[in-house]
Amino acid sequence: QLACPLDLGCHSVKKAIAALKTLNAFEDVERSKDSKTIRAGKGKARNRRYVLRRGPLVVYAQNDGLVEALRNLPGVDLLQVDRLNLLRLAPGGHVGRFIIWTQAAFESLDKIFGDLTQGSSAKAGYIMPRPIMANTDVAGLINSTEIQQKLRKKKAGNPRSGIKANPLRNVAALVKLNPYAAVTRRSAIKAQIRAAEKKAQVVAAKRAQ
Repeated sequence: QLACPLDLGCHSVKKAIAALKTLNAFEDVERSKDSKTIRAGKGKARNRRYVLRRGPLVVYAQNDGLVEALRNLPGVDLLQVDRLNLLRLAPGGHVGRFIIWTQAAFESLDKIFGDLTQGSSAKAGYIMPRPIMANTDVAGLINSTEIQQKLRKKKAGNPRSGIKANPLRNVAALVKLNPYAAVTRRSAIKAQIRAAEKKAQVVAAKRAQ
């Protein structure tokens, strides 16, 4: 942000351009002018045919010809200090827009919003929000010696639990739940083998006849 006197006394675009060039701010106007392109999508047919990048924002207190001098410059936005809008100050949620404040607008901020010692004189009962934390360095606070001494010791790593097997499909898991299941399964396998051998003998005897 840049606070500088830009109070133009007449409706002169030429003087406004000269003032922006003095502040090295006219490059942003040219960048915004060069970025003008046709909008993609159906907005072309809805009176929103062209799009261009944002340029500098000029915040003023009184319109002494300033609006008429700057309103036709591409990308330049004008905003009255009593009507500050977050969508203009940080369009798209991107903080850090190039803002030019007039001297009168900059001096009226304390009257509109107040300061850390007194409230606003323009808004009844308005007090500027105070930060809850005096020190916002959270990482430094957590890693400080005073806090680290009060913390519990770091727990040892817990052994990872294995995959829980299905006893209906996994024999080892079934035996772990029911040790007699191994005996039953072994008996069933032996009975199956005996039945297969007996059947093979019967088939061989019939073929021999």
